[in-house]
Amino acid sequence: MDQGCVFMFTGLIETIGKVSAIHPRGDVWQLDIEAPRIAGELRIGDSVSISGACSTVIRSDDRSFSIEIMEETRKKTKLGDFKNGSRVNLERAMRLDSRLDGHIVSGHIDGLAMVSKIETYSETMKYFFNAGPDILSGIVPKGSVAIDGISLTVIDVTTDTFSVGIIPTTISETTLSELREGDAVNIETDILGKYITKFLNTRFSNADQGGEMKNSLTWDKLVKYGWV
Repeated sequence: MDQGCVFMFTGLIETIGKVSAIHPRGDVWQLDIEAPRIAGELRIGDSVSISGACSTVIRSDDRSFSIEIMEETRKKTKLGDFKNGSRVNLERAMRLDSRLDGHIVSGHIDGLAMVSKIETYSETMKYFFNAGPDILSGIVPKGSVAIDGISLTVIDVTTDTFSVGIIPTTISETTLSELREGDAVNIETDILGKYITKFLNTRFSNADQGGEMKNSLTWDKLVKYGWV
């Protein structure tokens, strides 16, 4: 998660790359990633989603490229757990003249969720994830969520879990099929939902607290102010 990253992604993975080297240098680590399908088209300064975390290219050649990650990124995402050989989902920043086929993904990870159960069917799979309230508050049934950078539709949400379904193409062209129970994944909730929540919380807080902002959105207040 590059703090200077301001580009947009779609959550549609272009290719799978492989971490070929990790170079710790104080509080900044350099990751070298093999990705012959896209590396030759990357330039220094380009933004790339690395399993959902927006990162900036600092070096590239025909077969690989490098990024740098800071301590905050290592703590908040799974990038800090990568090892040599780790496979990663890759997507370059969306072009302004492209169609938006996934959903709006910023590449700013909200936190981690853990795989709690995997159901396998004849051609599809269903994944269940445990997550904290800060993550689950931004996830709704039939809404969008980015898991390791992949745009997916939410099936169900409970007080401590949510689930998604995986189609054959996603199984074969991303790293999701490699997940096992207990594995961590990067989560980015829907950015549109974040803005709506912030707007409503601010509006209700201003009405109730004389301008003081706090997280006060409740069902009763939605009814009180005519939203439902």
